[in-house]
Amino acid sequence: MASAATLGLSLFRRKPVRSMAEQAAADAAHGSLSRSIGLFPLVMLGIGATVGSGVFVALTAAVPVSGPAVMLSFVIAGITAGLTALCYAELASTMPVSGSAYSYAYATLGEFCAFVVGACLLLEYAVSASAIAVGWGQYLNELFGDVTGWQMPEAISQPPGEGGVVNLPAMALIAICAMLLIRGAKESTAVNAVLVVVKLGVLALFGIIALTAFKSENLIPFMPLGWAGVGSAASMIFFSYIGLDTVSTAGDEAKDPARTLPLAIIISLLVVTAIYLFVAIAAVGAQPWTAFSGQNAGLAVILRNVTGAAWPSVLFSIGAIVSIFSVTLAAMYGQTRILIAMSRDGLLPKVFGRLDPVTQSPRHNTWIVAVFIAVLAGVVPLNVLVNLTSMGTLTAFAVVSLGVMILRRTRPDLKRGFKVPLFPLVPVASVAFCLYLIIELPRQTHLLFLVWVTGALLLYFGYSFRNSVLARAS
Repeated sequence: MASAATLGLSLFRRKPVRSMAEQAAADAAHGSLSRSIGLFPLVMLGIGATVGSGVFVALTAAVPVSGPAVMLSFVIAGITAGLTALCYAELASTMPVSGSAYSYAYATLGEFCAFVVGACLLLEYAVSASAIAVGWGQYLNELFGDVTGWQMPEAISQPPGEGGVVNLPAMALIAICAMLLIRGAKESTAVNAVLVVVKLGVLALFGIIALTAFKSENLIPFMPLGWAGVGSAASMIFFSYIGLDTVSTAGDEAKDPARTLPLAIIISLLVVTAIYLFVAIAAVGAQPWTAFSGQNAGLAVILRNVTGAAWPSVLFSIGAIVSIFSVTLAAMYGQTRILIAMSRDGLLPKVFGRLDPVTQSPRHNTWIVAVFIAVLAGVVPLNVLVNLTSMGTLTAFAVVSLGVMILRRTRPDLKRGFKVPLFPLVPVASVAFCLYLIIELPRQTHLLFLVWVTGALLLYFGYSFRNSVLARAS
């Protein structure tokens, strides 16, 4: 039986950065993921994974918590995401491989921490895809109501706890995304780029129309629930910045990753933050903050109320349906790539890393992910999904920031395509902001997260610890 000292060393065994690059090359030589994604598709992937969730789904849940000060909530979430984006950019330029924060943690904090981070990422992507897909049914119903006067029964179109029993449109959306992802990464990102352009167009339409009804009195009182409400709303909507992480999961499929990954992460963040603030200002200025509570497909309803006509709502609902599709697609893409990375390292069964010989896509992996996400989307209440996503995202983001500081100290010789400015202030501030938002999440979220991590630990010590590639090599 291994001694406590030996066990401790095994838990913190690290995967050398150089071996990551060598394995990526070896995997490519054996018919693995191909480098087919350039800078523009990467930026579109980041925007597509981000814009939609916060604006289309979470805004109407966040405003009743914070009031018009939801604008500050977006700023706080944006600052936190911005600090972390700089850390992601440095690690992505240093270690351009799939796996995102999981791979970075493996090189800096060791195998045990990497596995926990991987579990957080899997929670983040699965639950966010579920939460986003839930909003799809709401906008679909709004469109049906505007065009035909008929709507699906709430039992099959609304989230559980909000009048629904099983959300069938959300489950259907996930199945469609799975079928597209199985066709291959290049095709998926090309479709995503088109969807993002449509999304930006309808959000611009919303902002322009909503601003025509802007009333300054709708911003008073600006902070009706105080800073506590602002912090709670910031924690709630933080999951909408998950797209930054999605870009870094494409490390094995990006062209010239040391240059394109950091650029794509930073460009995505700037575009996303500007869009969120624009839409939030237009929305809270167009109607009293108290009107947002229980307002399904909220932005489409605002357009109908402002114009007194159905056509803006119809156009926006179509755009929202397209947009939520692209976000779900990107979130599922990110999760399957993290599973591939963990499977390669022996921490998960080989089925998750098996690729289709024709499309070079993880067919089995994708269907397993789709079933899991569809169950969550169909039967779990929306507010639970949103908060759990934020918890997983914030934990992973904090680890990335810690990883930058550790790698600067342990491997100062590494070639970095991008370096975090004002080091170590930026990564320290990133960790502090992440911890603040984690504390602001509800106690129920902390308990559910603890259950998830406990399950992950059982899997690690029951399977991964013995089957790790590093364990077999030692």
